[in-house]
Amino acid sequence: MSTDAALPPLADLLQTARVVSLPLVTRFRGILQREAVLFEGPEGWTEFSPFVEYDDAEAATWLAGAIDYGWMPTPTAQRTSIAVNATVPAVDAAAVGEILGRFDGCRTAKIKVAEPGQRLSDDVARVREVRTLMGPEGRIRIDANGAWNLDEAEHAIHALTEFDLEYVEQPCGTIDELAELRRRVKYLGIPIAADESIRKASDPLAVARAGAADIVIIKAQPLGGIRRALRIVAEAGLPAVVSSALDTSIGLAMGAALAAALPDLDYDCGLGTAALLAADVTDPALLPQNGALPVGRVTPDLALLERHAAPDERREWWHARIARCHSELARAADDAVQ
Repeated sequence: MSTDAALPPLADLLQTARVVSLPLVTRFRGILQREAVLFEGPEGWTEFSPFVEYDDAEAATWLAGAIDYGWMPTPTAQRTSIAVNATVPAVDAAAVGEILGRFDGCRTAKIKVAEPGQRLSDDVARVREVRTLMGPEGRIRIDANGAWNLDEAEHAIHALTEFDLEYVEQPCGTIDELAELRRRVKYLGIPIAADESIRKASDPLAVARAGAADIVIIKAQPLGGIRRALRIVAEAGLPAVVSSALDTSIGLAMGAALAAALPDLDYDCGLGTAALLAADVTDPALLPQNGALPVGRVTPDLALLERHAAPDERREWWHARIARCHSELARAADDAVQ
């Protein structure tokens, strides 16, 4: 993975790097704190926030995405605001109302399912509660993060069909499973969306060539930046949903820039996740208002950067990670020249 922007010197990245640790309103992906690095490039502030368990090769792609946004002008916007969905973590059904209440005016909800330690009955109860609260006009999509096998996914989709699903995101882990599942449930009229099969794949277009998805989920950082994500959508030839990875408002602005640059945007975007943070780095945070986010760069509040600064040992850990990922990008750039 190389960057569309010239790779800046490591010292330039570290000079303005601010490592933050932000509390969440509820457990999400098994964590209660979200760590991120923000740094300022010639075009403005940008974000580097791969999850801590990702290896350096994968995290380097996120660094390429951060550099793309901080060092390159944003592509021409086709729209000035982006409709977004509410995101419901794998909480008990009784807590769904409080979560939905944090997403002002959102007409669509993405519900996390297949969480370790939970049963399908827990997922059904959560989805039922969202449908009850949103009413028949609300749109519901579910996201299994690849946790089901083929038969589990087929069974779960049948169990959830009554709730009028907009689509099912990454129900299985492999492209072959997605393709077979799509064939099995096609008669139900429920589209299959691919996320991890795109952003974690060495070939992000393989899922489209295999006929394994109806929709592609794209994220600016994990795909190496706005420009590369736009190319993937164009080459895939499938409708796209722009989503976030529990970013700060800086990263969400990057996602909004990607969504704004798409020629077609048929689905609400998963960019309202600042509502899941108990604190953020901008004032105000980039939260949904009437179900939408504005498009435009944002700047962190220095007082909030200080208040939520990560401990010294975590700052050192992230600086070392940036250095390793920078080396990965430098090697990729050298290989591309040779």
